[in-house]
Amino acid sequence: MAAFNLTPSDPSTFILTGIPGLESAHIWISIPFFTLYIIGLLGNFMVLFVVGKEQTLHKPMYLLLCMLALTEIGTSTSVVLKALCIFWFNLKGITLGGCLTQMFFFHAGTVMHSAILVTMAFDRYVAICNPLRYATILTNARIAQLGLVGLIRAVLFVLPLPLLLSRQPFCANRIIPHTFCDHMAVAKMSCGDITVNRMYGLVIPFVVNMLDLTLIGLSYGLIIRAVLRISSKKAHRKALNTCTAHICVMLMSYPSFFFSTLTHRFDQGIAPHVHIILANLYFLLPTMLNPIIYGVKSKELLEKVGKYTCRMCSPGDH
Repeated sequence: MAAFNLTPSDPSTFILTGIPGLESAHIWISIPFFTLYIIGLLGNFMVLFVVGKEQTLHKPMYLLLCMLALTEIGTSTSVVLKALCIFWFNLKGITLGGCLTQMFFFHAGTVMHSAILVTMAFDRYVAICNPLRYATILTNARIAQLGLVGLIRAVLFVLPLPLLLSRQPFCANRIIPHTFCDHMAVAKMSCGDITVNRMYGLVIPFVVNMLDLTLIGLSYGLIIRAVLRISSKKAHRKALNTCTAHICVMLMSYPSFFFSTLTHRFDQGIAPHVHIILANLYFLLPTMLNPIIYGVKSKELLEKVGKYTCRMCSPGDH
């Protein structure tokens, strides 16, 4: 494959180099990236298809799973497709508009993902602490309203990031050592003062995620208090078992988010290729694993997925 000229001919174009130091291994790195992405897409589209087809799954918990699936499809696609174009076709150029658009979608997806996890924690709280009123408190319409509030919040918090950057003057050297247009990676290309960008890009994600984690912690505190009041150990296990999938998803999402955010700003001692690979895995692993986790933990969903899988594998049977 011909070498790519790293001097952009168009002054409005940025160059995404991929993974610095590992350019010769891009093709090999693309194999696990592509595999994880395809498995994630298949799993999430299967969840959307099965929940959409099965009337019995039109419940708040499964609607939240669909929101999670849509968010993960959108977020991972906004990042991975460009990375694969770099790995496979050496297409490293991206316009300023394309860069800011990509940045908006994956950052908004991250904030939306966190909002859905908060709603899921509230769903578990109502199911365990107030089961008799669950159907009246958490209706499908209310879940849709909470999803809309989460989407509006994501747009309002994230939109200033590309807007602030669009007003910045950029230097002649527009080579971004990354596979996607991360906010701080693009901000560092500016010749102007990026203090506001740096502060907003650091404070807002932490404020949003710390608020969400506080609400989740409060929900689980109330859940644990309610569970401890139950005398039966079997009931303890049954109640807590309904939360394990949600806890697993949170353990994949929040620690990797904070690690990725902090290392990009205070990355002394961390090799760039390590940070970039981990940043991409932050989008890929939850997308692949979340449908598997919820599929395994939800017997009803697993049965329906099995039914449709068998139908697809045996098209001649009725």
